[in-house]
Amino acid sequence: MCAIAGILFKSASRNLKMTTGEALTAMLDATLHRGPDSAGWALYHQPMGDLLRMRFFISGNGSREEEIRTIRSQLAAHHAEIHKEQTIGCTYAVVVDFKGDVLTLTRALEGGTRLVSIGASLDIIKDVGQPNGLSQKYNIAQFDGDHGIAHIRLATESGVHADTSHPFWACGFSDVATVHNGQITNYWIMRRRLERKGMYFQTENDTELIAVYLAYQMSRGVPLETALKSSLDDLDGTFSYLVATRNAIGYAKDKLAAKPMVKYEDENLIAISSEDVGLNRLFPGKALETTEPAPHTCGLWSRN
Repeated sequence: MCAIAGILFKSASRNLKMTTGEALTAMLDATLHRGPDSAGWALYHQPMGDLLRMRFFISGNGSREEEIRTIRSQLAAHHAEIHKEQTIGCTYAVVVDFKGDVLTLTRALEGGTRLVSIGASLDIIKDVGQPNGLSQKYNIAQFDGDHGIAHIRLATESGVHADTSHPFWACGFSDVATVHNGQITNYWIMRRRLERKGMYFQTENDTELIAVYLAYQMSRGVPLETALKSSLDDLDGTFSYLVATRNAIGYAKDKLAAKPMVKYEDENLIAISSEDVGLNRLFPGKALETTEPAPHTCGLWSRN
């Protein structure tokens, strides 16, 4: 099954008595029956000038220090100067000063490292386990940015590993991430088309395809809302997905509408979950007027 969650605060005014990280985790926990194998968050922080956030997977065995040294060496070789670093869980996170092309850097790091995400704002954290435990492990509750998306996974077509967890980053394009419930059945056709256009993939996960597809459209000057609309016809299968960028979140739902999605919106926020129970966690005891997006529709919300 799997479950998705997303939240965006439209302005500085808030009516939620929890941090953004707590809200996303609460929505995931409420829908845990849909995906107990792994969890992940795409969190959007305030940009830090020209600095980039990067996160890498590292091993849990005795080779992790050697892997970190390799990452440091490769970053230095490509003129990415580390300003801050942190080792937590199965990841190594850095903030770097890098003024070159992100896609070129990504390709240069291939093979010697396992890159999770790059972004001026974006930081993807994902691991095997359940949302409450991973939230404590990775300090998710401390995140209180303007928006983010999240996911819990029931493994069906690949093993239970951190690197097969969601969200996925649009490789080579900072700050574009997706989470997805469903299956893209024309994955290989679309992937080959995008690769012929110079796009790059790190995995064989169909959720990454969605991110790369949207990033490609935006790289051509296509607005994200238009790219969401075109994805409804270009992508085959049953899907409900969320996408996030530096200042927006959006959704798309296929024509069969087999994968559930509900949303709640007021003057302060938009929140999306796979089930009503996820939204109810945000406002305990309050009767919410939720709606389910119609089949073959999409939507986009941006910060005011």
